[in-house]
Amino acid sequence: MTSLPLPLEGLRVLDFSQFLAGPYAALKLADMGAEVVKVERVGTGDLSRHLYLTDTRIGGESTIFHAINRNKRSVAVDMKSDADRAALHELVQGADVVLQNFRPGVMDRLGFGYEAVRAINPKVIYGSVTGYGTEGPWVDLPGQDLLAQARSGMMWLTGGAGDGPVAVGLPIGDVLAGAALAHGVLALLFRRERHGIGGLVETSLMEVLADLQFELLTTWLNDGGRMPQRSAQNPAHAYLAAPYGIYATADGHLAIAMGKLDILATITGLDAATAALDPFAERDRIKAGLATALAQKPTEAWMDAFIAADIWAAPVLDWRQLVATGMMETLDMLQEVTRGDVRLRTTRLPIKFDGTRPAAHRAAPSLGEANDLLTKGWGNRNG
Repeated sequence: MTSLPLPLEGLRVLDFSQFLAGPYAALKLADMGAEVVKVERVGTGDLSRHLYLTDTRIGGESTIFHAINRNKRSVAVDMKSDADRAALHELVQGADVVLQNFRPGVMDRLGFGYEAVRAINPKVIYGSVTGYGTEGPWVDLPGQDLLAQARSGMMWLTGGAGDGPVAVGLPIGDVLAGAALAHGVLALLFRRERHGIGGLVETSLMEVLADLQFELLTTWLNDGGRMPQRSAQNPAHAYLAAPYGIYATADGHLAIAMGKLDILATITGLDAATAALDPFAERDRIKAGLATALAQKPTEAWMDAFIAADIWAAPVLDWRQLVATGMMETLDMLQEVTRGDVRLRTTRLPIKFDGTRPAAHRAAPSLGEANDLLTKGWGNRNG
């Protein structure tokens, strides 16, 4: 069977962004077949090359950089150099998509804001990520994930009634903003295909974190401003009734999403009077009874009983336990990428096309490895 081309094969992306949000969008486009060229500062490159999560380095660079920038190329430029700026103009002429995630105004000052780029290439799709949009009192504040989580309300929402604010344990705003930007770029590419026009797509950390909370915000906005109360007992969701929560077992933890309380009472030995209480009004009392019961047996014993009774529950796994299940292999979600003597395992695009998941065999680029493009260019697509 002849292999089919990837959906974005032949698409050219010039990516001025750094750290995570913009590069994550470029990563998704690269995984779907686009040629992505990172524009990096000569000498230092993308600052995430040396932003370490741990003391683990791969090829002298951080795992963060490798995770975000597989399957891309790199040009190292001096934005104060007339020759380098002219070369970038040539690349803009040949690009289908230009991405950036600097604070508002920075790209304009560098001469590569949307209006300047559109003047060079009227059909370009220009994607921009900021922290808090392009106007308003927060416009000049640092658009960093943890800070955006703090301002979005979600940090206050997470955790239990007795906890302080709880941050999500990964850069969720950056990842969601990158995904939203890629979504918007694809939409404008479709419009260009149909109508022959370029366009600007913008998003921000605050916008995607607000959208992440759309169900709960919608409830609050239409409930007379009544604030939800985080559960004091086995918390997992500020609104949902018992039994929704995370519970300790004799040897670990499990999550219960949904299940009839009378069936749960029969399985766990929860007394009938507690199971008959209002699951909203007496949420914490019911969950406290379940917590006491569930602590008496190991997770596997409970899961066998819950699956048989169609109780929606799952064991809480760490990464070692997840990998040991074989599920990552079943889904084909791991791959090895290489660059010279650099070899590392990483994740894959969470999408299949025509029954096949695209693979990216090339690791993140060395700084300036594609600088030949600065002299030969891409060719003009301003037609």
